[in-house]
Amino acid sequence: MDYKKSNAPLSTVTWDTQEMSSQTGNIYETVMIIGKRANQIGVEMKEELNKKLQEFASYTDNLEEVFENREQIEISKFYERLPKPSLLAAQEFSEVSVYYRNPAKDKQEDE
Repeated sequence: MDYKKSNAPLSTVTWDTQEMSSQTGNIYETVMIIGKRANQIGVEMKEELNKKLQEFASYTDNLEEVFENREQIEISKFYERLPKPSLLAAQEFSEVSVYYRNPAKDKQEDE
């Protein structure tokens, strides 16, 4: 998913818990699914940011010299303006675009 083009809100949103838990039947399970997806998104975004910052990295031997890299600052500011991973995950869950399964429930249904 392209997080830069997501329609997720940039600030905190109040979600209807009844609507959110309708897919799973349990609000706690819903929160766990959203939390795990948020962790996945956060890791992906961090890896992408680190790759982009490495392109503009400057390696100097002098520790006293402070070198501002304008490109790195602009990239960092761009990523700071993106929606937080938890908001992206909640948006994905509400749009039913997250695949999840509960092995314990699957086992109970098979018996």
